[in-house]
Amino acid sequence: MTIQAGQKAPLFSLRDSDKNIVNLADLRGKNVVLLFFPAAFTSTCTKELCQTRDELSFYNDLNATVFGISVDLPFTLSKFKEEQHYNFTLLSDFNKEASTAYNSIYNEWILGLKGVSKRASFVIDKEGIIRHAEVLENASEYPNFAAIKETLAKLK
Repeated sequence: MTIQAGQKAPLFSLRDSDKNIVNLADLRGKNVVLLFFPAAFTSTCTKELCQTRDELSFYNDLNATVFGISVDLPFTLSKFKEEQHYNFTLLSDFNKEASTAYNSIYNEWILGLKGVSKRASFVIDKEGIIRHAEVLENASEYPNFAAIKETLAKLK
């Protein structure tokens, strides 16, 4: 089922790169940006998340919490975060529950890999309603950051 703006955001509990559990339900009262990405240490994912890192003050100014989500292990995400100096939380969806709930998962990706997160972006408002949803089929494309920022600006 396709996730669309206006729907209630599917809840999840995922481990972050420090092995702590993050529950989406605990973030009520904040705007949330979810950036699903296929794989740590790949060129497009690194560039996307570095752009997010470099623009994090914009998101902070709009009371938005940003999460990068992939099916990588928390240990892999920890190394990725450390090497790239990411200043936001990376979440491991190793069991593919959030990627599936957000309809952001490839049945088959490159090299015959199955169950990899699609590149996708979601903005969730303070009440837990999705206000922006974008799921990309082509992993080499970038999210529409202008639309994400515009949506957040309207929520302020």
